[in-house]
Amino acid sequence: MTNSGDTRVWLVTGASSGFGRAIAEAALLRGDSVAAGARSAGAFGGLPEGVHPLALDVTAADEREAAVAETLARFGRLDVLVNNAGRTQVGAVEETTDEELRSLFELHFFAPVALTRLVLPHMRRQHGGAIVQVSSVGGQTTAPGFGAYCATKFALEGLSETLRDEVAEFGIRTLIVEPGAFRTGLFRPGAAYESEAMPEYANTVGPTRAYVRGNDGLQPGDPAKAAQAILTALDADRPPLRLVLGADAIGNIEQRLESISDELAAWRALGEATAVEGP
Repeated sequence: MTNSGDTRVWLVTGASSGFGRAIAEAALLRGDSVAAGARSAGAFGGLPEGVHPLALDVTAADEREAAVAETLARFGRLDVLVNNAGRTQVGAVEETTDEELRSLFELHFFAPVALTRLVLPHMRRQHGGAIVQVSSVGGQTTAPGFGAYCATKFALEGLSETLRDEVAEFGIRTLIVEPGAFRTGLFRPGAAYESEAMPEYANTVGPTRAYVRGNDGLQPGDPAKAAQAILTALDADRPPLRLVLGADAIGNIEQRLESISDELAAWRALGEATAVEGP
């Protein structure tokens, strides 16, 4: 990874709004070069001025390959890949169809993994780089109605933690970003996908649906500050594997870790009693 005084070349997916746009703007302000992906030419108007626009639907293999090739052709290197493209999905496990689940995994898991594989050979050859996976507090915690969403983020985090151990010796850093509720437009009308509701889940998933529908623009987090935090972490001599953003996310993850610790202690004796007895 280049040091904080050097300029970097970024490839940011989902860059027309939210975290993607904020990260692209922060990188440009730092003096870096940015290739910014948007799903269609119609979304280019949302890209920050000064970026190199890329037509990039991350779920399309040919567009992924073209985006990486074009970034390398234009800038000669690629230092930071930010896998940011994503969306919200609400639905109980029973409500969520196979098609809905597979579609979300394509977007949140298979696409970023494929992009990561595409850039790794180049980062290894240049002896440095960074893979930034924009996950979520939902990559460590769950809530009724967010089962599919959390499943994709849990999967991405498991693979990314493994990736860290595989590529560190090549000078490649792995950063998992876990934001809480930020004003990214993720909850704006039409942006959040909802599975068809079943009345049986009104008490459990109903509050989650109401939260998503009623909190657009009311989230406590500032995407611009999140972007600056990501740049600060990447510039650190010893960057974290996970960067948790927002007091809400920090509190929720602390509660989960305490719950896991308590449960482990309560059931330790039974778990340890499963060993083979004798030689």
